Amino acid sequence: MDVSQFVAENYDYILAAVIVAFGVVTGAVARRMNERVMAALGVGDAVEGTSVERTARNFGTTTTAFVARISGWVIYGVALVLALRVVNPLLATALWVQVTGYLPNVVIALVVLVVGLIAGDKAELAVSERLRGVKLPEIGVLPVAARYSVVFVAVLVALSQLGVATMALVIAFAAYLAAGILAFLVATRDLLAAGAAGLYLLLTEPYGIGDTIRVEDMEGFVQEVDVFVTRIEDDGTEYVIPNHLVIRSGVVRVID
Repeated sequence: MDVSQFVAENYDYILAAVIVAFGVVTGAVARRMNERVMAALGVGDAVEGTSVERTARNFGTTTTAFVARISGWVIYGVALVLALRVVNPLLATALWVQVTGYLPNVVIALVVLVVGLIAGDKAELAVSERLRGVKLPEIGVLPVAARYSVVFVAVLVALSQLGVATMALVIAFAAYLAAGILAFLVATRDLLAAGAAGLYLLLTEPYGIGDTIRVEDMEGFVQEVDVFVTRIEDDGTEYVIPNHLVIRSGVVRVID
């Protein structure tokens, strides 16, 4: 049997093998190009330190490498389906319809989930930075709540891409938000009361910096008045008085 006869008899299989080989090469090139593009855009630095990046490193990879591999896997899958279409057109056509109808949604869902996890970590860090100066233990739950809220939204979007009914999850998320807001209001009622009282004091200015005042059994000259507290000092002792206590107990302005 000469080469031309062998090629003629096995043309479909040879063409399928060429398609698979081309898909493997193209997928590898696309993966490397995507890694370089994300590195140039600073994606690696943006996800550094996030839980997604730590998880990826536990599996011996990185977030950018994983996302780049997704593009390679998509090309590999398309090449396999095209090769199968050459060998068995009927089976490949049915499979192609399923793949082209579902695979893009799977890819989008994976990307949304990864982005949501990264954004959740960033939201937690941002809220923690904003609340660093607030010395209330109840505030510590807010960064975590911000993180999981972002992740929950990402999960909802990802599931909707996969055709999963998410109405029940949307209702659960709304209930979660309502419960979170209620818990926050209850946990920070003193802080909110102090803030409201502080706004009143800043607007009416019943006392100012340098004035000597007395609140309950605390007396001294005013060092600072902000939204939440009034700071007074007397003989080396500093009192930090919540503003709602000033309103509730009353303030005596001492005039020499």
